[in-house]
Formats: sequence, C-alpha cells, structure tokens
Amino acid sequence: MPEDNSLGERFMQILRAAVLSFCAFMMQPAMADDVETTLENFRTAGAGDFIDDAYGYAVFPSIGKGGIGIGGAHGKGFVYQGGDRTGKVKMNQITYGLQLGGQVYSQMIFFRDERSFDDFTSGNFEFGAQATAVALTASATASTSTGGGGNASAGTDADSNNVSAKEDQYDGRSGMAVFTIAKGGLMYEATLGGQKFKYEAL
Repeated sequence: MPEDNSLGERFMQILRAAVLSFCAFMMQPAMADDVETTLENFRTAGAGDFIDDAYGYAVFPSIGKGGIGIGGAHGKGFVYQGGDRTGKVKMNQITYGLQLGGQVYSQMIFFRDERSFDDFTSGNFEFGAQATAVALTASATASTSTGGGGNASAGTDADSNNVSAKEDQYDGRSGMAVFTIAKGGLMYEATLGGQKFKYEAL
C-alpha cells in the first residue's frame, strides 16, 4: 500500500512538472510580443477607455495555458500606474477538473483605485476560486463576471454588461477588472481562479 501511494504521488509530481513545462514551451514563440502591440490589440477590442482611465493596470502579452485533467498556466508581464511602468509581474496557475488542450492568450488587469493597485502590488496576490474574465473579441462586446481576493480565495460575480459600461466591469470587492484576448488554441475551461501573481518593483 505505501508503495502504491508513493508511486501515485510521484506520478502527480511528474505530471504537474510536465504541464508547466508544456505551458512554458507554448509561450516561447509569443514572448517577443511587444507590450505596445498588446495594448493596441486591447484598444481595438474595446478596452481603450480602461487603458486611459484606470488608476493602473497589469499587462501580460502572452500567457500559455494547457492541460489534460490537471492544467497549468504561466505568464510574465508589467505593471503600470499613471502611464509609467512600476514593476514586473509573474503569473502561475494550477487548475484541476475537466479540461483538454492548450491556449495562448493576452491578459490585462485594470485597477480602479489606489487600494486595488496596492493589493495587487503588495508582493503576492491570488485571484479567488470563482474569478473569471471578460473575453474580448473584435466585436468589443462581452459579458463579465470578475472576482478577486488578496491572498484569500474570495471571489464574486459582477453584473453582465457591455464592455463600454466601465464602472460595472470592476468587481466590487477587489476593485479590479480583467480582460483576455485568445491568441489561438482550444481550452475547455479557462478561469482566473488560482492565478497567483508575484510582483517585483523596478
């Protein structure tokens, strides 16, 4: 019995490492993406007012996500406040449940005020289990349910609205709004729950 448990645990460790390696591999060709190009893509998709008016934002040009049963995601980005780059940030995520395939996407997190900005840049931040993002397309129309929480796992749903209704897109608890643009691939399940961020000031 103990040997079976040990083998099972070792298999899970190997599987987790393989998933994270797969995600990192998927990201490599897209890492050359420029932040300016990513910002322009989000403007074109309808998030221009957020970029111009938010207290600050984090931008991830490419996040690689993949998995079979157990999934993972990884990405690197930068944080801005008042148009100035204040630091860099890494994101890691492990997910469990029904999922199959891989995806590369861009992600932006907007901070409504100083409190939400400070929460995110405190060093380590994690989205709540129920957190999801607005998936933007060229139509610039989307429904949303955003959620977040500091190092806790709190998450809430927001009202569904057009992306142009800015104030309604911010989560009441976290003060953040999250948008993604898929860059290709297929992912059955794509939530923000469990995304962990490590911020480093410049």
